[in-house]
Amino acid sequence: MREIPFPDPGRPDTRSTLRFMVWIGREQWRTQLLGALTGMVWMVSIALIPAALGKGVDEGIVPGDLGGLVKWALALLVLGAIAASTAAARHFFAVHNWLYASYRSAQLTAEGAERAGPVLTRVMPAGEVVTVFANDVMRLGGLYDAMGRFAGAVTSYVVVGAILLAASPPLGWLVLAGGPVMLASLTLIVRPLQRRQALQREEAGRLTTLGADTVAGLRVLRGIGGEQTFLRRYEEQSQRVRHRGVHVAGIQAALDSAQVLLPGIFVVLVTWLGARQAIAGEISAGQLVAFYGYTAFLTMPLQTAIEIVDRGIRAHIAADKVLRVLAVTPDHDATRAGTAAAPGDQADLADPLSGTVVRGGLLTAIVSARPEESAAVADRLGRHGPGPHQTTWGGTRLDDLAIGDVRRRVVVSEPDPRLFTGVVRDQLLGAGARDGHTGGTDHADARVLRALEAASATDLLEALPDGLDGTVEERGRSYSGGQRQRLALARALLTEAPVLVLVEPTSAVDAHTESRIAERLADHRRGRTTVVTTVSPLLLGHADEVVLLEDGLVAARGTHRDLLGHAAYRRVVLRTEEDES
Repeated sequence: MREIPFPDPGRPDTRSTLRFMVWIGREQWRTQLLGALTGMVWMVSIALIPAALGKGVDEGIVPGDLGGLVKWALALLVLGAIAASTAAARHFFAVHNWLYASYRSAQLTAEGAERAGPVLTRVMPAGEVVTVFANDVMRLGGLYDAMGRFAGAVTSYVVVGAILLAASPPLGWLVLAGGPVMLASLTLIVRPLQRRQALQREEAGRLTTLGADTVAGLRVLRGIGGEQTFLRRYEEQSQRVRHRGVHVAGIQAALDSAQVLLPGIFVVLVTWLGARQAIAGEISAGQLVAFYGYTAFLTMPLQTAIEIVDRGIRAHIAADKVLRVLAVTPDHDATRAGTAAAPGDQADLADPLSGTVVRGGLLTAIVSARPEESAAVADRLGRHGPGPHQTTWGGTRLDDLAIGDVRRRVVVSEPDPRLFTGVVRDQLLGAGARDGHTGGTDHADARVLRALEAASATDLLEALPDGLDGTVEERGRSYSGGQRQRLALARALLTEAPVLVLVEPTSAVDAHTESRIAERLADHRRGRTTVVTTVSPLLLGHADEVVLLEDGLVAARGTHRDLLGHAAYRRVVLRTEEDES
């Protein structure tokens, strides 16, 4: 893939947006060129039909010459055949260019979203990103759909103008100069239309965001009786989108009516001048017929030019939205090579900011009365989040390692499990990870079953008729919160990462299941570095070492049994209210 013209961080400007649109077109220059050539041949062949028709009148019908009539009838037949064949070819290239530009833009947006990582949803609402994929990429592709017709429109307009100029200079100059003047008058419409469409697009993005949030939290909303509140919010935002749509409709109608009005004015002027010249004997009857045919034809290139203006506005707005995604700067540059070699798997992890030290090969639990403090330590241990990190692994700063190596060797599993649609086996193991191990599918399935056993999730597999070949529905909505959490834990275990950081991995399961997970997790990860943030005594009892945080700093460390004599630890873990005095 060639270098993509990513804009500087921040809101893309008009220049970068236009540069991106040109780059998309240049990526498919061959089919764009073929579309332009077939479009030009198509429209020019149609433009020459009035000329052949006029010649047939002057050289066949008026003098009564059957040979001349047959000759020009055959010419009309040839022109019709050329127009029909090139119209089919032009349409093929137009659809190809539309789909390529649309899906190329979608691919770039997906790559930009992947490159940005978690930063994307911090700077842009998720619904805004969804709208880019659902609507904007198709609007951007629509511009390249019409480029072949636009090339044909320009070429045929010049050809007709030249023919009229040779036959009648006043008519020729009227066509050649009048058309561009009329199109230039559209600038009075273009700028306000672009501004209003951009505002409508913003409101539509907010509506999509609100809808996505409501659907994602529907179970919670029903639990607290908040459906009506969110319904009212959605109705209010829908009305804002409708209001913006009505605001756009008036000026959009003006542009659409211009597609009929401007060519209509042209037809009237050229026909009126041609009729006067025919009455004065300056042109023949056949030329008058041809002139009328030219004026009728000119509606095509003029309407195409106006359509290009409309599509160009929509594409410019869409390209701006795509570039906003591409302009998001990730927390870490994935292309930067590490300046230090990765340490051994048994090396210690240290977070100087909190004083936490995770000894290699052990199961370490981090306890805090404020879950956000322990979660922040977990993020720093995995080099997540913006800014420089002082965390070290075997004495080497994580910032000095290639981010790809860190992601492969230090895996952080978040407390909010995200499941995707697909086959259970692939959602847990991943095609790449499965293929990376020898032994084939049977070996991979055995690994999956061991991980499910460790996560106490084999009952979920037994409930599926197709077992590992069963399907996970969107967001895993058919599972409860505890079931999703256990599947996410199994997925994390299957990474077999040298360092695995689990944030509240059992917060949504019952005590009996948690007890089984605690014992099996310790056995499954024995000899490998594992970090668990939790306040559950069941998990803490199986930890090799427990770290207690107070105000984000290490206050005590030891085994669960040892720390039970620490008053602050008892308050957090056993939820006691004893007086320290």
